[in-house]
Amino acid sequence: MRTAGGAERVVAAQAGGGALRSGEDERRGAAVGRRCRAAPGLMQKVNKNVVLAVLSLTSLVFLLFQLYYYKFYLSQKNGTVFSKARGSQSGQDSTRWHVVRKFLGLISSHNIPVYLIDPLILGLVDKDIEQIRSSSDGPSPECKYFCAPRDFTTFALLDKAWKHEVGLFRTAEKMGFQWLKVLNKDPRLDGMDDLSGTEIPLHYIFKLASHAIHLVVFYERSGNFLWHGPLRLKQHMDRKFVPFRKLHFGRYPGAYEKPELLLVSIDDLKVQIPKNPSSFLEEMSHSRFLECRYREARAFFQVYPDDASFDAVEFRRKAKSLLHLAALTLNNLGVKFWLSSGTCLGWYRQCNVIPYSKDVDLGIFIRDYKADIIPAFQKAGLPLKHKFGKVEDSLELSFQGDDDVKLDIFFFYEEDDYIWNGGTQAKSGKKFKYLFPKFTLCWTEFVELKVHVPCETLQYVEANYGPDWKVPVKTWDWKNSPSNVQYNGVWPVDEWDEVIQIY
Repeated sequence: MRTAGGAERVVAAQAGGGALRSGEDERRGAAVGRRCRAAPGLMQKVNKNVVLAVLSLTSLVFLLFQLYYYKFYLSQKNGTVFSKARGSQSGQDSTRWHVVRKFLGLISSHNIPVYLIDPLILGLVDKDIEQIRSSSDGPSPECKYFCAPRDFTTFALLDKAWKHEVGLFRTAEKMGFQWLKVLNKDPRLDGMDDLSGTEIPLHYIFKLASHAIHLVVFYERSGNFLWHGPLRLKQHMDRKFVPFRKLHFGRYPGAYEKPELLLVSIDDLKVQIPKNPSSFLEEMSHSRFLECRYREARAFFQVYPDDASFDAVEFRRKAKSLLHLAALTLNNLGVKFWLSSGTCLGWYRQCNVIPYSKDVDLGIFIRDYKADIIPAFQKAGLPLKHKFGKVEDSLELSFQGDDDVKLDIFFFYEEDDYIWNGGTQAKSGKKFKYLFPKFTLCWTEFVELKVHVPCETLQYVEANYGPDWKVPVKTWDWKNSPSNVQYNGVWPVDEWDEVIQIY
């Protein structure tokens, strides 16, 4: 019984075990079925990951190739790529310093004396000028000046100091620089018909990596000053070579005094700078230059032949001498002046003194008046002929030059909408007022002198002489002839001793 019963239990157990295995097989089968059904999605997932990995690897390889190509080919073709090498400055800042260093090495190898005129850098240098002057040549802790953000660094070159540009360009190309030369007519020869088309180099630009050097060529003019020309690209030139509109020099011609230079060490680089950077920057802000209109002057003389008589030649000689003496006197006083009235008309219309004008006319803003003006002219040998008006109203001075040539100085007063100068009739005390549209001052060269004229010259001349200013008028009444004259009342009799002084 036990055996049988045991056998039955064993059989039952075996039967139960079979049933269990049969259930597990079913479950395993179901799982296999599920895996089989999921296999296409799984394979799809695996394929996507593989593709993404392959694409990422390919992109990385392509990027590395681009970096290698740029470093070892393009950088040598278009300029070296510089690594971060100056203290805490960024790589881009360091590039500027390296480009300046290479340029200084380039011009040094050809013995070309240049000096720094970059307004951004000179502005920074001016704040530390005493420290820079007294500093030793030891290494700088950081790049403070030549790493300052800018697209260009600007240097000046005196034309007389260098002539061999072909060798310079060859060396520049070997060093990785690209360059551009800008030529234009030499204005110093405009008065000579056979030489008026002669071209001279005015600007050079050297480009390396992401920075450019602007080299401005200065020429000495007969008025003993320096002049640079405008930067005008010719039709065939690449206007995308550099961002030309950001240039500090070249929008218009400029006139400067000859600077005294100082050799200093800036950011471990030896460079010459104007000895007084602040004075140079101030000069730069008022440097615009206007050329005499030689073409129009020649056309004028074809209609109205020039007076070449002995008297005319003598008057022009005396007027030139008087103007030079007046300029020297006022410049020594630091008083800004300009060519006015008939002298301005002569410069604008015929590039010379009008021989029948009989005087030299200058203008001064009343804000620039100094009490030292009269004594200074008297000390220079020019006695006071008359003094009309007073500082507050209609001041006018006249000094006697050689023979019958006199110097008239008119003081100008500025209102909200216009500028005016006054006139006084000595015998009646009548006052007159001459109105001009507002104007600014530019430099020009006149009778071998650097002198100011109104930048808006045409409007200035038309205000005084009307639309027919091109037609010579030898009979001129200062009270009635000017187009801009107005009656301005009468001086009170009790003020005549002060406002009407004749010597």
